Amino acid sequence: MTDSHNSGQHKDREAAAAEVRRMWQPTPSWTQPDPSPAATPPAQNPPAQSPPAQHPPAQQSPPAATPRSSQATPDPEEGEEVVEEQQPDALSPDYPGDSWSQPAAAQAPTPDPWSKQPAQEPAADPWSKSAGQEQTGESWSRTGKPEPAADPWAKSGANEPAADPWAQPVEQDQQSQLSPAAQHFFPQGVPGQQAPQPERQVSYRADELLQALPLPREAPAEKGVRSVLRLRPGTAERLERIARATAATAFRRPVTITIANPKGGSGKTPTTLLLAGALGQARGGGVVAWDNNELRGNMHLRTHDTNSRSTVTDLLQAMQMLTQPDARLGDVGAYLRHQVSGQYDVLTSATTTYAQIEAKDFDQIHRLLSRFYKVLVIDTGNNEGSSNWREAMKASDVLVIPIKWKSLSCAAAVQMLEELDHQGPDAQRLIRRAVIAVSNGPGDVNKEVEKQLRPYFESRAAAVVDIPTDPHIAAEGPLDHSALQPATRRAALELAAKVAEQVTIALNVPR
Repeated sequence: MTDSHNSGQHKDREAAAAEVRRMWQPTPSWTQPDPSPAATPPAQNPPAQSPPAQHPPAQQSPPAATPRSSQATPDPEEGEEVVEEQQPDALSPDYPGDSWSQPAAAQAPTPDPWSKQPAQEPAADPWSKSAGQEQTGESWSRTGKPEPAADPWAKSGANEPAADPWAQPVEQDQQSQLSPAAQHFFPQGVPGQQAPQPERQVSYRADELLQALPLPREAPAEKGVRSVLRLRPGTAERLERIARATAATAFRRPVTITIANPKGGSGKTPTTLLLAGALGQARGGGVVAWDNNELRGNMHLRTHDTNSRSTVTDLLQAMQMLTQPDARLGDVGAYLRHQVSGQYDVLTSATTTYAQIEAKDFDQIHRLLSRFYKVLVIDTGNNEGSSNWREAMKASDVLVIPIKWKSLSCAAAVQMLEELDHQGPDAQRLIRRAVIAVSNGPGDVNKEVEKQLRPYFESRAAAVVDIPTDPHIAAEGPLDHSALQPATRRAALELAAKVAEQVTIALNVPR
Protein backbone atom coordinates (compact mmCIF):
# COMPACT_ATOMS: atom_id res chain seq x y z
CA MET A 1 0.00 0.00 0.00
CA THR A 2 2.89 2.33 0.73
CA ASP A 3 4.45 1.70 -2.69
CA SER A 4 1.17 2.42 -4.40
CA HIS A 5 0.75 5.59 -2.44
CA ASN A 6 4.24 6.79 -3.34
CA SER A 7 3.64 5.91 -7.00
CA GLY A 8 0.44 7.88 -7.03
CA GLN A 9 2.08 10.94 -5.51
CA HIS A 10 4.87 10.74 -8.08
CA LYS A 11 2.36 10.59 -10.92
CA ASP A 12 0.49 13.53 -9.46
CA ARG A 13 3.62 15.60 -9.39
CA GLU A 14 4.38 14.65 -12.97
CA ALA A 15 0.89 15.56 -14.07
CA ALA A 16 1.13 18.89 -12.25
CA ALA A 17 4.35 19.68 -14.10
CA ALA A 18 2.63 18.84 -17.38
CA GLU A 19 -0.33 21.10 -16.53
CA VAL A 20 1.95 24.04 -15.81
CA ARG A 21 3.76 23.44 -19.06
CA ARG A 22 0.52 23.45 -21.06
CA MET A 23 -0.56 26.72 -19.45
CA TRP A 24 2.43 28.48 -21.01
CA GLN A 25 1.97 26.98 -24.49
CA PRO A 26 -0.40 28.62 -26.99
CA THR A 27 -1.62 25.25 -28.17
CA PRO A 28 -1.80 22.25 -25.87
CA SER A 29 0.42 19.48 -27.11
CA TRP A 30 -1.51 16.76 -25.38
CA THR A 31 -4.89 16.13 -23.79
CA GLN A 32 -4.01 13.36 -21.46
CA PRO A 33 -6.15 13.55 -18.34
CA ASP A 34 -4.92 12.93 -14.88
CA PRO A 35 -3.58 9.37 -14.68
CA SER A 36 -5.14 8.88 -11.27
CA PRO A 37 -8.51 7.07 -11.12
CA ALA A 38 -10.17 10.09 -9.57
CA ALA A 39 -9.32 12.26 -12.60
CA THR A 40 -12.55 11.26 -14.45
CA PRO A 41 -15.91 12.00 -12.78
CA PRO A 42 -18.16 8.96 -12.43
CA ALA A 43 -21.09 10.78 -14.00
CA GLN A 44 -19.31 11.76 -17.23
CA ASN A 45 -17.24 8.68 -18.06
CA PRO A 46 -18.59 5.67 -16.19
CA PRO A 47 -17.14 3.08 -18.65
CA ALA A 48 -13.59 4.49 -18.29
CA GLN A 49 -13.46 3.86 -14.56
CA SER A 50 -10.58 1.55 -13.70
CA PRO A 51 -11.72 -1.81 -12.40
CA PRO A 52 -10.61 -3.15 -9.03
CA ALA A 53 -7.18 -4.60 -8.64
CA GLN A 54 -8.63 -8.10 -8.37
CA HIS A 55 -9.71 -8.02 -12.06
CA PRO A 56 -6.83 -6.75 -14.16
CA PRO A 57 -8.24 -8.14 -17.46
CA ALA A 58 -11.28 -5.82 -17.24
CA GLN A 59 -9.06 -2.76 -17.55
CA GLN A 60 -7.43 -4.02 -20.72
CA SER A 61 -10.80 -4.37 -22.55
CA PRO A 62 -11.82 -1.00 -24.09
CA PRO A 63 -15.46 -0.07 -24.80
CA ALA A 64 -16.92 -0.96 -28.15
CA ALA A 65 -17.22 2.69 -29.23
CA THR A 66 -13.51 3.30 -28.93
CA PRO A 67 -11.28 2.32 -31.90
CA ARG A 68 -8.91 -0.54 -31.17
CA SER A 69 -5.99 1.18 -32.86
CA SER A 70 -6.11 4.15 -30.49
CA GLN A 71 -6.21 2.05 -27.36
CA ALA A 72 -3.21 1.05 -25.33
CA THR A 73 -2.81 -1.71 -22.85
CA PRO A 74 -1.58 -0.36 -19.54
CA ASP A 75 0.49 -2.39 -17.15
CA PRO A 76 -1.72 -4.56 -14.91
CA GLU A 77 0.46 -3.82 -11.94
CA GLU A 78 0.25 -0.14 -12.69
CA GLY A 79 -3.52 -0.48 -12.81
CA GLU A 80 -3.49 -1.90 -9.35
CA GLU A 81 -1.59 1.07 -8.09
CA VAL A 82 -4.04 3.43 -9.77
CA VAL A 83 -7.08 1.77 -8.20
CA GLU A 84 -5.60 1.85 -4.74
CA GLU A 85 -4.67 5.54 -4.99
CA GLN A 86 -7.99 7.38 -4.56
CA GLN A 87 -6.82 10.56 -2.90
CA PRO A 88 -8.10 13.69 -4.68
CA ASP A 89 -5.81 16.62 -4.95
CA ALA A 90 -5.61 19.94 -6.72
CA LEU A 91 -5.24 18.23 -10.11
CA SER A 92 -8.25 15.88 -9.76
CA PRO A 93 -11.59 16.60 -11.52
CA ASP A 94 -13.19 17.40 -8.16
CA TYR A 95 -10.99 20.44 -7.86
CA PRO A 96 -13.06 23.49 -8.88
CA GLY A 97 -12.04 25.38 -11.98
CA ASP A 98 -9.95 22.57 -13.52
CA SER A 99 -10.83 22.42 -17.19
CA TRP A 100 -7.61 20.85 -18.58
CA SER A 101 -8.44 17.37 -17.32
CA GLN A 102 -11.91 17.27 -18.98
CA PRO A 103 -12.24 15.33 -22.22
CA ALA A 104 -13.38 17.18 -25.33
CA ALA A 105 -17.12 17.09 -26.20
CA ALA A 106 -16.47 15.78 -29.71
CA GLN A 107 -14.55 12.77 -28.49
CA ALA A 108 -15.94 9.31 -28.01
CA PRO A 109 -18.18 8.91 -24.95
CA THR A 110 -15.73 6.41 -23.40
CA PRO A 111 -12.14 7.54 -24.09
CA ASP A 112 -9.18 5.73 -22.64
CA PRO A 113 -7.47 7.97 -20.10
CA TRP A 114 -4.06 6.55 -21.09
CA SER A 115 -4.38 6.98 -24.83
CA LYS A 116 -3.29 9.87 -27.02
CA GLN A 117 -5.09 11.22 -30.08
CA PRO A 118 -2.79 11.15 -33.09
CA ALA A 119 -4.66 14.02 -34.75
CA GLN A 120 -4.07 16.30 -31.82
CA GLU A 121 -0.45 15.34 -31.15
CA PRO A 122 1.80 15.75 -34.16
CA ALA A 123 4.90 15.51 -31.98
CA ALA A 124 5.50 13.50 -28.86
CA ASP A 125 5.85 15.43 -25.65
CA PRO A 126 9.03 14.46 -23.81
CA TRP A 127 7.25 15.06 -20.51
CA SER A 128 4.30 12.83 -21.34
CA LYS A 129 4.11 9.06 -21.29
CA SER A 130 2.46 6.96 -23.95
CA ALA A 131 0.76 3.85 -22.72
CA GLY A 132 1.37 2.16 -26.03
CA GLN A 133 5.08 2.90 -26.01
CA GLU A 134 6.13 1.86 -22.53
CA GLN A 135 5.70 -1.43 -20.83
CA THR A 136 6.03 -0.30 -17.25
CA GLY A 137 5.88 2.82 -15.14
CA GLU A 138 8.77 4.62 -13.56
CA SER A 139 11.57 2.26 -12.61
CA TRP A 140 12.03 3.91 -9.21
CA SER A 141 8.33 3.72 -8.23
CA ARG A 142 8.07 -0.04 -8.30
CA THR A 143 9.19 -2.71 -5.89
CA GLY A 144 8.34 -5.79 -7.90
CA LYS A 145 10.34 -7.63 -10.50
CA PRO A 146 12.45 -5.18 -12.55
CA GLU A 147 11.31 -4.74 -16.15
CA PRO A 148 12.80 -2.70 -18.97
CA ALA A 149 11.62 0.87 -18.71
CA ALA A 150 11.25 3.40 -21.50
CA ASP A 151 13.65 6.29 -21.72
CA PRO A 152 11.68 9.48 -20.91
CA TRP A 153 14.12 11.50 -23.02
CA ALA A 154 13.95 9.30 -26.10
CA LYS A 155 11.66 9.97 -29.05
CA SER A 156 8.38 8.08 -29.28
CA GLY A 157 8.65 5.08 -31.54
CA ALA A 158 6.45 2.18 -32.41
CA ASN A 159 7.02 -0.44 -29.76
CA GLU A 160 10.71 0.38 -29.18
CA PRO A 161 11.33 0.38 -25.44
CA ALA A 162 14.60 2.16 -24.61
CA ALA A 163 16.83 1.27 -21.71
CA ASP A 164 16.97 3.57 -18.74
CA PRO A 165 20.30 5.44 -18.90
CA TRP A 166 20.44 5.52 -15.12
CA ALA A 167 20.25 1.74 -14.88
CA GLN A 168 22.69 0.82 -17.68
CA PRO A 169 26.49 0.71 -17.36
CA VAL A 170 28.42 3.31 -19.27
CA GLU A 171 29.79 1.63 -22.36
CA GLN A 172 30.68 4.60 -24.54
CA ASP A 173 33.52 6.97 -24.23
CA GLN A 174 32.88 9.36 -21.36
CA GLN A 175 34.66 12.13 -23.20
CA SER A 176 32.12 12.07 -26.09
CA GLN A 177 29.10 12.07 -23.70
CA LEU A 178 30.17 15.16 -21.78
CA SER A 179 28.77 18.56 -22.64
CA PRO A 180 31.13 21.35 -23.74
CA ALA A 181 30.87 22.95 -20.30
CA ALA A 182 31.67 19.66 -18.60
CA GLN A 183 34.57 18.98 -20.96
CA HIS A 184 36.03 22.32 -19.90
CA PHE A 185 36.33 21.02 -16.33
CA PHE A 186 37.08 17.41 -17.29
CA PRO A 187 39.24 17.56 -20.45
CA GLN A 188 40.41 13.99 -19.88
CA GLY A 189 36.98 12.64 -19.00
CA VAL A 190 35.29 11.99 -15.70
CA PRO A 191 37.86 10.70 -13.17
CA GLY A 192 37.51 6.98 -12.61
CA GLN A 193 35.47 6.44 -15.82
CA GLN A 194 38.12 6.79 -18.49
CA ALA A 195 38.89 3.96 -20.81
CA PRO A 196 41.75 1.78 -19.59
CA GLN A 197 45.08 3.11 -20.79
CA PRO A 198 47.53 0.75 -22.45
CA GLU A 199 50.30 -0.42 -20.21
CA ARG A 200 53.54 1.52 -20.55
CA GLN A 201 56.43 -0.48 -21.87
CA VAL A 202 59.00 -0.83 -19.09
CA SER A 203 62.62 -1.38 -19.98
CA TYR A 204 64.46 -4.06 -18.08
CA ARG A 205 67.96 -3.44 -19.40
CA ALA A 206 70.57 -3.94 -16.72
CA ASP A 207 72.39 -0.66 -17.28
CA GLU A 208 69.16 1.38 -17.13
CA LEU A 209 68.04 -0.37 -13.96
CA LEU A 210 71.41 0.21 -12.32
CA GLN A 211 71.32 3.90 -13.24
CA ALA A 212 67.84 4.20 -11.75
CA LEU A 213 68.98 2.86 -8.40
CA PRO A 214 69.43 5.50 -5.68
CA LEU A 215 72.95 6.58 -4.91
CA PRO A 216 74.48 5.11 -1.77
CA ARG A 217 74.41 7.31 1.27
CA GLU A 218 77.62 9.19 1.97
CA ALA A 219 79.68 7.60 4.71
CA PRO A 220 80.16 9.68 7.87
CA ALA A 221 83.38 11.49 8.58
CA GLU A 222 86.43 9.49 9.59
CA LYS A 223 88.51 12.30 11.04
CA GLY A 224 88.17 14.98 13.68
CA VAL A 225 85.14 15.86 15.75
CA ARG A 226 82.82 15.01 12.89
CA SER A 227 83.82 11.36 13.14
CA VAL A 228 82.94 11.30 16.85
CA LEU A 229 79.53 12.89 16.20
CA ARG A 230 78.93 10.73 13.14
CA LEU A 231 78.43 13.76 10.90
CA ARG A 232 79.08 14.22 7.25
CA PRO A 233 82.68 14.79 6.22
CA GLY A 234 83.96 18.32 5.85
CA THR A 235 85.21 19.90 2.66
CA ALA A 236 88.82 18.76 3.08
CA GLU A 237 87.87 15.17 3.82
CA ARG A 238 85.39 15.09 0.97
CA LEU A 239 88.06 16.32 -1.46
CA GLU A 240 90.38 13.64 -0.16
CA ARG A 241 87.76 10.99 -0.85
CA ILE A 242 87.34 12.28 -4.37
CA ALA A 243 91.11 12.16 -4.94
CA ARG A 244 91.25 8.60 -3.62
CA ALA A 245 88.45 7.51 -5.91
CA THR A 246 90.18 9.15 -8.87
CA ALA A 247 93.47 7.45 -8.08
CA ALA A 248 91.63 4.12 -7.97
CA THR A 249 90.35 4.51 -11.53
CA ALA A 250 90.15 1.16 -13.30
CA PHE A 251 92.22 1.42 -16.49
CA ARG A 252 91.41 -0.82 -19.43
CA ARG A 253 95.04 -1.89 -19.86
CA PRO A 254 98.34 -1.76 -17.95
CA VAL A 255 99.70 1.78 -17.85
CA THR A 256 103.22 3.19 -17.53
CA ILE A 257 104.18 6.32 -15.60
CA THR A 258 107.72 7.63 -15.98
CA ILE A 259 109.55 9.88 -13.49
CA ALA A 260 112.31 11.85 -15.20
CA ASN A 261 114.68 14.78 -14.58
CA PRO A 262 118.31 14.72 -15.79
CA LYS A 263 119.53 16.59 -12.72
CA GLY A 264 120.56 14.29 -9.88
CA GLY A 265 119.16 15.10 -6.46
CA SER A 266 115.92 16.53 -7.86
CA GLY A 267 113.80 14.05 -5.90
CA LYS A 268 113.11 11.42 -8.58
CA THR A 269 113.32 8.37 -6.29
CA PRO A 270 111.30 9.82 -3.36
CA THR A 271 108.67 11.04 -5.83
CA THR A 272 108.53 7.58 -7.42
CA LEU A 273 107.98 5.90 -4.06
CA LEU A 274 105.43 8.49 -2.91
CA LEU A 275 103.41 8.07 -6.10
CA ALA A 276 103.61 4.27 -6.07
CA GLY A 277 102.56 4.17 -2.41
CA ALA A 278 99.60 6.53 -2.96
CA LEU A 279 98.39 4.53 -5.96
CA GLY A 280 98.92 1.23 -4.15
CA GLN A 281 96.91 2.34 -1.11
CA ALA A 282 94.09 3.78 -3.23
CA ARG A 283 93.92 0.78 -5.56
CA GLY A 284 94.69 -1.93 -3.05
CA GLY A 285 97.80 -3.21 -4.80
CA GLY A 286 98.67 -4.01 -8.39
CA VAL A 287 101.44 -1.36 -8.51
CA VAL A 288 105.19 -1.86 -9.03
CA ALA A 289 107.96 0.73 -8.71
CA TRP A 290 110.87 0.03 -11.06
CA ASP A 291 114.32 1.59 -10.74
CA ASN A 292 115.28 1.88 -14.42
CA ASN A 293 118.68 3.33 -13.82
CA GLU A 294 121.16 1.97 -16.33
CA LEU A 295 123.71 1.54 -13.57
CA ARG A 296 123.39 1.51 -9.80
CA GLY A 297 120.36 3.48 -8.70
CA ASN A 298 119.60 4.20 -5.05
CA MET A 299 116.05 2.80 -4.74
CA HIS A 300 117.35 -0.19 -2.86
CA LEU A 301 118.53 2.28 -0.20
CA ARG A 302 115.12 3.98 0.08
CA THR A 303 112.96 0.85 0.45
CA HIS A 304 112.56 -1.92 2.99
CA ASP A 305 114.37 -5.18 2.25
CA THR A 306 111.43 -7.47 3.00
CA ASN A 307 111.85 -10.82 1.29
CA SER A 308 114.71 -10.71 -1.20
CA ARG A 309 117.91 -9.00 -2.12
CA SER A 310 117.37 -9.74 -5.79
CA THR A 311 117.81 -6.98 -8.38
CA VAL A 312 116.94 -6.46 -12.00
CA THR A 313 120.01 -8.50 -12.95
CA ASP A 314 118.61 -11.58 -11.19
CA LEU A 315 115.27 -11.03 -12.86
CA LEU A 316 116.85 -10.96 -16.31
CA GLN A 317 118.66 -14.23 -15.60
CA ALA A 318 115.34 -15.91 -14.74
CA MET A 319 113.51 -14.35 -17.67
CA GLN A 320 113.20 -17.62 -19.61
CA MET A 321 111.41 -19.27 -16.70
CA LEU A 322 109.26 -16.25 -15.86
CA THR A 323 107.98 -15.82 -19.41
CA GLN A 324 106.50 -19.32 -19.58
CA PRO A 325 102.71 -19.53 -19.96
CA ASP A 326 102.36 -21.15 -16.56
CA ALA A 327 104.38 -18.46 -14.74
CA ARG A 328 102.58 -16.84 -11.80
CA LEU A 329 102.74 -13.57 -9.92
CA GLY A 330 104.39 -15.33 -7.01
CA ASP A 331 107.22 -16.42 -9.29
CA VAL A 332 107.91 -12.83 -10.29
CA GLY A 333 107.38 -11.57 -6.74
CA ALA A 334 110.35 -13.58 -5.58
CA TYR A 335 112.61 -11.02 -7.30
CA LEU A 336 110.79 -7.95 -5.95
CA ARG A 337 110.50 -6.14 -2.64
CA HIS A 338 107.05 -5.76 -1.22
CA GLN A 339 106.34 -2.56 0.70
CA VAL A 340 103.63 -3.29 3.23
CA SER A 341 102.70 0.27 4.21
CA GLY A 342 102.31 1.41 0.58
CA GLN A 343 100.93 -1.88 -0.83
CA TYR A 344 103.28 -1.92 -3.82
CA ASP A 345 106.32 -3.89 -5.01
CA VAL A 346 109.79 -2.62 -5.89
CA LEU A 347 112.25 -3.78 -8.55
CA THR A 348 115.70 -2.37 -7.78
CA SER A 349 118.47 -1.61 -10.25
CA ALA A 350 121.78 -3.40 -10.69
CA THR A 351 124.41 -2.74 -8.09
CA THR A 352 127.48 -3.80 -10.09
CA THR A 353 129.23 -2.03 -12.90
CA TYR A 354 129.19 -4.92 -15.36
CA ALA A 355 125.36 -5.21 -15.56
CA GLN A 356 124.22 -2.19 -17.51
CA ILE A 357 120.57 -2.19 -18.67
CA GLU A 358 119.95 -1.58 -22.35
CA ALA A 359 116.91 -1.13 -24.58
CA LYS A 360 116.30 -4.85 -25.19
CA ASP A 361 116.48 -5.51 -21.45
CA PHE A 362 113.97 -2.77 -20.82
CA ASP A 363 111.53 -4.27 -23.33
CA GLN A 364 111.69 -7.72 -21.76
CA ILE A 365 111.19 -6.42 -18.24
CA HIS A 366 108.41 -4.07 -19.32
CA ARG A 367 106.44 -6.86 -21.01
CA LEU A 368 106.88 -9.14 -18.00
CA LEU A 369 105.76 -6.56 -15.44
CA SER A 370 102.83 -5.45 -17.62
CA ARG A 371 101.64 -9.05 -17.57
CA PHE A 372 101.25 -9.16 -13.77
CA TYR A 373 100.77 -5.51 -12.70
CA LYS A 374 98.27 -2.85 -13.66
CA VAL A 375 100.38 0.24 -12.96
CA LEU A 376 104.11 0.57 -13.58
CA VAL A 377 105.91 3.57 -12.01
CA ILE A 378 109.38 3.85 -13.56
CA ASP A 379 112.26 5.80 -12.04
CA THR A 380 114.93 6.88 -14.50
CA GLY A 381 118.59 7.81 -14.32
CA ASN A 382 120.36 11.00 -15.25
CA ASN A 383 121.55 10.05 -18.74
CA GLU A 384 119.05 11.13 -21.40
CA GLY A 385 121.17 9.48 -24.07
CA SER A 386 120.99 5.95 -22.70
CA SER A 387 118.84 3.49 -24.62
CA ASN A 388 116.77 2.37 -21.65
CA TRP A 389 115.95 6.02 -20.83
CA ARG A 390 114.64 6.60 -24.36
CA GLU A 391 112.67 3.34 -24.31
CA ALA A 392 111.00 4.42 -21.06
CA MET A 393 109.88 7.64 -22.70
CA LYS A 394 108.42 5.75 -25.66
CA ALA A 395 106.45 3.40 -23.38
CA SER A 396 105.14 6.18 -21.12
CA ASP A 397 101.48 7.15 -20.85
CA VAL A 398 102.15 10.02 -18.43
CA LEU A 399 105.35 11.89 -17.57
CA VAL A 400 106.01 13.13 -14.02
CA ILE A 401 108.80 15.72 -13.64
CA PRO A 402 110.13 16.18 -10.07
CA ILE A 403 111.77 19.53 -9.39
CA LYS A 404 112.96 21.72 -6.55
CA TRP A 405 112.71 25.48 -6.58
CA LYS A 406 116.43 25.70 -7.25
CA SER A 407 118.16 26.96 -10.36
CA LEU A 408 119.96 23.76 -11.41
CA SER A 409 116.97 21.48 -10.86
CA CYS A 410 114.60 23.71 -12.81
CA ALA A 411 117.11 24.36 -15.60
CA ALA A 412 117.59 20.61 -16.22
CA ALA A 413 113.82 20.10 -16.40
CA VAL A 414 113.39 22.97 -18.87
CA GLN A 415 116.12 21.59 -21.13
CA MET A 416 114.55 18.12 -21.07
CA LEU A 417 111.17 19.54 -22.09
CA GLU A 418 112.73 21.43 -24.97
CA GLU A 419 114.51 18.32 -26.13
CA LEU A 420 111.32 16.26 -26.02
CA ASP A 421 109.48 18.97 -27.92
CA HIS A 422 111.66 18.18 -30.95
CA GLN A 423 111.04 14.42 -30.84
CA GLY A 424 107.71 14.40 -32.65
CA PRO A 425 103.97 14.44 -31.93
CA ASP A 426 104.06 11.61 -29.40
CA ALA A 427 106.62 13.40 -27.27
CA GLN A 428 104.70 16.65 -27.55
CA ARG A 429 101.53 14.97 -26.30
CA LEU A 430 103.57 13.51 -23.44
CA ILE A 431 104.65 17.02 -22.46
CA ARG A 432 101.06 18.29 -22.44
CA ARG A 433 100.09 15.42 -20.13
CA ALA A 434 103.08 15.98 -17.81
CA VAL A 435 102.61 16.59 -14.09
CA ILE A 436 105.16 18.68 -12.18
CA ALA A 437 105.90 17.40 -8.64
CA VAL A 438 107.63 20.01 -6.48
CA SER A 439 109.34 18.32 -3.53
CA ASN A 440 111.60 20.64 -1.55
CA GLY A 441 113.95 19.62 1.18
CA PRO A 442 114.88 21.87 4.08
CA GLY A 443 116.32 25.12 2.71
CA ASP A 444 115.78 24.16 -0.96
CA VAL A 445 113.23 26.83 -1.80
CA ASN A 446 114.37 29.86 -3.74
CA LYS A 447 111.47 32.30 -3.85
CA GLU A 448 112.84 34.17 -6.85
CA VAL A 449 113.20 30.98 -8.88
CA GLU A 450 109.70 29.93 -7.95
CA LYS A 451 108.31 33.32 -8.95
CA GLN A 452 109.97 33.18 -12.35
CA LEU A 453 109.50 29.53 -13.30
CA ARG A 454 106.16 28.48 -11.77
CA PRO A 455 104.15 30.21 -14.55
CA TYR A 456 106.33 28.48 -17.14
CA PHE A 457 105.70 24.98 -15.76
CA GLU A 458 102.00 25.70 -15.30
CA SER A 459 101.74 26.72 -18.95
CA ARG A 460 103.65 23.72 -20.34
CA ALA A 461 102.39 20.91 -18.10
CA ALA A 462 98.93 19.68 -17.15
CA ALA A 463 99.29 20.33 -13.39
CA VAL A 464 101.75 21.40 -10.71
CA VAL A 465 101.54 19.63 -7.33
CA ASP A 466 103.47 20.90 -4.30
CA ILE A 467 104.71 18.28 -1.82
CA PRO A 468 105.57 19.82 1.55
CA THR A 469 108.90 19.26 3.24
CA ASP A 470 108.79 16.14 5.35
CA PRO A 471 111.49 15.18 7.91
CA HIS A 472 110.97 11.50 7.14
CA ILE A 473 111.87 12.05 3.48
CA ALA A 474 114.76 14.36 4.32
CA ALA A 475 116.32 11.64 6.50
CA GLU A 476 117.21 9.73 3.28
CA GLY A 477 116.35 6.36 4.79
CA PRO A 478 113.75 3.75 3.75
CA LEU A 479 110.52 5.55 2.97
CA ASP A 480 107.64 4.32 5.09
CA HIS A 481 104.23 5.77 4.17
CA SER A 482 102.89 5.28 7.65
CA ALA A 483 105.66 7.55 8.98
CA LEU A 484 104.85 10.47 6.68
CA GLN A 485 103.07 13.55 7.92
CA PRO A 486 99.35 13.84 7.07
CA ALA A 487 99.99 16.80 4.76
CA THR A 488 102.61 14.79 2.86
CA ARG A 489 100.28 11.82 2.43
CA ARG A 490 97.54 14.17 1.30
CA ALA A 491 99.87 15.74 -1.29
CA ALA A 492 100.95 12.30 -2.53
CA LEU A 493 97.30 11.33 -2.96
CA GLU A 494 96.65 14.52 -4.91
CA LEU A 495 99.61 13.71 -7.14
CA ALA A 496 98.22 10.22 -7.75
CA ALA A 497 94.80 11.68 -8.63
CA LYS A 498 96.30 14.14 -11.13
CA VAL A 499 98.32 11.39 -12.74
CA ALA A 500 95.25 9.12 -12.97
CA GLU A 501 93.33 11.89 -14.72
CA GLN A 502 96.06 12.25 -17.34
CA VAL A 503 96.25 8.49 -17.77
CA THR A 504 92.54 8.44 -18.53
CA ILE A 505 93.04 11.15 -21.14
CA ALA A 506 95.96 9.25 -22.67
CA LEU A 507 93.93 6.05 -22.96
CA ASN A 508 91.20 7.88 -24.87
CA VAL A 509 93.70 9.17 -27.45
CA PRO A 510 94.97 6.58 -29.95
CA ARG A 511 98.70 6.15 -29.75
